[in-house]
Amino acid sequence: MGADLVTAGVLVIGDEILSGRTKDKNIGFLADYLTQLGIDLKEVRIVSDDREAIVEAVNAMRARWSYLFTTGGIGPTHDDITADSVAVAFGVGIDHDPRAVALLKDHYKEGELNEARLRMARIPFGADLIENKVSKAPGFRLGNVHVMAGVPSVMQAMMDALAPSLASNAALLSETIDTGIGEGLVAEPLRLAQARHPDVVMGSYPYLRDGTFATKLVLRSREQGKLVAACDDVKTMLADLKGQQQTQL
Repeated sequence: MGADLVTAGVLVIGDEILSGRTKDKNIGFLADYLTQLGIDLKEVRIVSDDREAIVEAVNAMRARWSYLFTTGGIGPTHDDITADSVAVAFGVGIDHDPRAVALLKDHYKEGELNEARLRMARIPFGADLIENKVSKAPGFRLGNVHVMAGVPSVMQAMMDALAPSLASNAALLSETIDTGIGEGLVAEPLRLAQARHPDVVMGSYPYLRDGTFATKLVLRSREQGKLVAACDDVKTMLADLKGQQQTQL
């Protein structure tokens, strides 16, 4: 699919996700959102509110992918340590950022901006702010790492603010073919078809309907002509398979 693709990783941070107390809603959203932007999501990790774990994951993933998007751990409580951990990962300092403080002062009424809420204005040195139209407390971008809230509505607003600044690939086109037959029958012919069309990603997804196992094939490519050619090839392959089944009956 090319060596210069724009890629991404997603790092979800929070004990509440790992314990099951909170059901993550951000991974699916980001997968859809990044696909629509033309950015290939390659990896998702979930780590606890542990500085060492966050630092290790941030450094590994930011080195591997074009972009890293993190969610969670930038709120007002003591266990919100993502900003501090990202500062450690980059080897920079962190303090109350005047830009972020000003945003919070504009948002909260007199006397409401306490020390806990001011924690949300602590930003690593050298970072750019990510706008938050929902609750004003900003995320931030440092290098290729984009640090966002865990609350889905806030994270989604931050992604909307980020999107225009992100590089992307050509749109990923896809075609779904319902084979009507089991995965075991289609697996080997599909492997051969994949070898004939290396620039088209082919996936098989089995399902059960009315007591019968069957398979949907999803073909993806950034080139319309190659996708059409691969789909035609796979449809011919399926017709041959079904013809062989009829002959055996």
